[in-house]
Amino acid sequence: VLGVVEVGRSTFVLAEIPGLIEGAHRGRGLGHDFLRHAERTRVLIHLLDGGSESPLSDMEQVNEELSQYNPVLAEKPQLIAVNKIDIPHVRERIPELDRELGQGESQIFFISAASTEGVHSLMAKAYEVMDTASAPQPPEALTVFRPRPKREKVVVSREGDTFVVSSDRAERVLARMDLENPEARSYVKRQLAGMGVVGALKRAGVKPGDTVLFGKIEMIWE
Repeated sequence: VLGVVEVGRSTFVLAEIPGLIEGAHRGRGLGHDFLRHAERTRVLIHLLDGGSESPLSDMEQVNEELSQYNPVLAEKPQLIAVNKIDIPHVRERIPELDRELGQGESQIFFISAASTEGVHSLMAKAYEVMDTASAPQPPEALTVFRPRPKREKVVVSREGDTFVVSSDRAERVLARMDLENPEARSYVKRQLAGMGVVGALKRAGVKPGDTVLFGKIEMIWE
C-alpha cells in the first residue's frame, strides 16, 4: 500500500510493507515480493506492536530477514515506531520499551495510529532522514545469453504420388488449423516456410495440386 505524506510544503511516498514471516528471504509467503519493495526505499520504519511480548525480538527477526535477503537492506537508515500507546498497559510499558529498544542507533518514537499521537513527529523525522539518505541504486544489469533454438530436421520422402513430410512441429501447426479456410492455409504456408518445410518440398519436386501428407493430415499443395 502506498500513501503520500505531507511534511510542511514537502511530500514523500510511504510504502506499507506487510510483516515478514520467518523464512521470507527464501520466498516463504510473499516474502520476495515484499522485500523487493523494501529495496526501493531510502528509510525503513519498524512499526512495532507495543502490546507484543517482545517487540525487540519482532524487530530482530525482520532485520534478520532483510540481511539474509540483501545485506544492503539491513544497512539502510531505520526508525522505530512503537504503536498502540493509546492503550493504558502499553503506555505504562514506555520506559521499559525505551530501555529495551534503545540499545541501537535507531531513534524510537512512541505513537498511536488510532489517535495519531506521535505520528507527525515520526513523519517529520522520516522526511529529515530520507532527505539525507542516498537513493537506492538500481541493480547491475546482467547480460543473458540464450542459445538459438535448434531447427528441426525436415525429411521429405515420396510414396507413389504422395509427398510424405516428417516434422513434428509442422504436424502440430496443421492439427490446430482449419485447412478449408483460405486464410488458415496462407498462415500455414508461412509457418511451414519458416520451418524449412516449403524448401524441402520444392527440392523434392512438389508441384501445385500434389498431395502432401503430414502424419495423418493430408493437404493438397498450392
